[in-house]
Amino acid sequence: MPTIGSRLKELRATTGKSQDNLSKMFDSNQSTLNRYENDQTDPPCRILLWYADYFDVSMDYIYCRTDNPQGRLYEFKPNIPNGDLRQFIEMCFDKDSPMSERLKQSIITLFEEDGK
Repeated sequence: MPTIGSRLKELRATTGKSQDNLSKMFDSNQSTLNRYENDQTDPPCRILLWYADYFDVSMDYIYCRTDNPQGRLYEFKPNIPNGDLRQFIEMCFDKDSPMSERLKQSIITLFEEDGK
């Protein structure tokens, strides 16, 4: 299983740069980068962000959460009980407006169908 250090080393190797050359690019030194690549020290967030930007990869890739350099795609679907959602939608609309009632029912139907 890959580690953060092995990912950093792999990314550096794609450029053909030495540890010394690459470390100077983010104001560090070769021995510090060597410790990162060998998992002896955890790199700070600013270094990980620098790698992600420089190599155009996702933080998910650097953190070994995926082998896809572009990262993982998430679809957020909150788990809201239908009763709570219906109550929230009811509060958002004017009871006296006929258009509000139609729109409200459309939204409730949409959420109920999506939750199945």
